[in-house]
Amino acid sequence: MIGPRAKLVLLASLFAAPIAASLVAYRYARPQPSANYGELLLPPSPITSDALGGEGGKPFNFASLSGRWVLVMADAGECPRTCTEKLTTLRQVRLALCREANRVERVFVADDGRAPDPKAILAYEGTLVAIRPADVKLPPGAGSDRGHIYLVDPRGNVMMRWDAAPDWKRMHKDLQRLLKASQIG
Repeated sequence: MIGPRAKLVLLASLFAAPIAASLVAYRYARPQPSANYGELLLPPSPITSDALGGEGGKPFNFASLSGRWVLVMADAGECPRTCTEKLTTLRQVRLALCREANRVERVFVADDGRAPDPKAILAYEGTLVAIRPADVKLPPGAGSDRGHIYLVDPRGNVMMRWDAAPDWKRMHKDLQRLLKASQIG
């Protein structure tokens, strides 16, 4: 037969066991911080409101893309090999979105002030070109960072980025999640 003190200790240990287990799990078995591949930028910052040059000498402003998700990449106007690889990635990711592709725009910012060769951009039909004039200084980030591809949300905030040479399948998965979550509500 169990004595009253033993019953009290047994009862106390039953209540303390889950607390002790959670402390051990918290200390030694930490979960992964997130499921996304890209880097979430906190706090999100607004994309530039400065007017940039566009195709055919027309002005370009990111505000014209309000309400759409925008993938932004920056590179030289002559578009070297690394630039074409980024453009290919953007095209592949957008095409892989299938029905959701019309919710995503692609913007190539020529950050050296030189317009890209129209023949070179022809293979990336639908990509908008913005040309940063020499007198316009963009803040660090989307439109001035050649080392990353940025995502701008429909409200005009830069909220995520990927390396310049990302795994396009994982990038696609990130975009699928965001597009699905943005439809709810």
